[in-house]
Amino acid sequence: METGEAASESYFYPYVTVREDMTMSKYEEIKQSLRSDKRVWLVTGVAGFIGSNILEALLLLDQNVVGIDNFSTGFRANLEDVRTLVSAPQWKNFRFVEGDVSSLAQCREIMSGVDHVLHQAALGSIPRSIANPVATNAANVDGFLNVLTAAKDEGVKTFVYATSSSVYGDDQKLPKTEDSIGMPLSPYAASKRINELYASVFSRTFGMKCVGLRYFNVFGKRQDAYGEYSAVIPKWIATMIKSETVAINGDGLTSRDFCYVQNVVQMNILATMVENGRENSVYNVAIGQRTSLIELYEEISDALRDNDIKFEKDLVFRDFRVGDIRHSQAQVRSAMEELCYAPTRNLKKSIRETVSWYVDKMSRRSV
Repeated sequence: METGEAASESYFYPYVTVREDMTMSKYEEIKQSLRSDKRVWLVTGVAGFIGSNILEALLLLDQNVVGIDNFSTGFRANLEDVRTLVSAPQWKNFRFVEGDVSSLAQCREIMSGVDHVLHQAALGSIPRSIANPVATNAANVDGFLNVLTAAKDEGVKTFVYATSSSVYGDDQKLPKTEDSIGMPLSPYAASKRINELYASVFSRTFGMKCVGLRYFNVFGKRQDAYGEYSAVIPKWIATMIKSETVAINGDGLTSRDFCYVQNVVQMNILATMVENGRENSVYNVAIGQRTSLIELYEEISDALRDNDIKFEKDLVFRDFRVGDIRHSQAQVRSAMEELCYAPTRNLKKSIRETVSWYVDKMSRRSV
């Protein structure tokens, strides 16, 4: 793995490089095995940013995939993009259902014959949840329970679900470890914590294999750059490509553990397939580095210059956002030791790949 230059005050695990050959070979071994062992996977939120990246990976492994999405935050264009990247026979392995996980009946219908569930459907964004906690609860709690119940009744082999680093709440300790969380600071954080509690109950009561993945600030291709609640990286990339003013919430020293989407895809497959992972467990999904918003801005600027785009607007600093934590950084030791997780990109390389994707997409849009 390329570790690159760590951001200031960053924390990176020195044994990642030492273990690289073993951990990466495990993931490659699993992918090779899947190519000759077709399973049926259900991906909820399949038209979303993360869901579509998971779909792409599974289809390239010749897997059968059922996907559901109501397009509240996902896009048909994401599915179309995946279609162009896989073969025609691989695309035929995908069955899409336009529907909503808030319907238990629909969840039962799509669950028929499914081996593995990768539950990604949710209403993301802390600000969105503060503006409309009822909608967040309906999608993230009611919808989660519907999918979990349908999976239990169908007897699926594994239930892997997306949770969030927001569950660490007001806990100040760094790096964040899975066994120590604080009080939630937003309805979104509360909804994800409830997901973890429900999964734990179903695992202990019904014997389900449930694995939660606490995502830390995921970014990459197909992430929405234009929505009201878009994440910082795609929003800034699009803003800077259009030479518009970038606004930072706070003083710019707020830091996050930014995680490339391919690491998330890897963890979903590992959590499903690795047999020595703990059932009824949660794992951090990150790279173990902390990057400030100012440093992030500089990385994006450098990546844009590599694409012959210069950005010279002055930064604008705004008030801190309600519900935001000051710093976030993950410990990924449990995921590495138990699931053989090995992050494959450092921030610099993954930002450059992401920026190049958006530059290409926006240039094609303007032709």
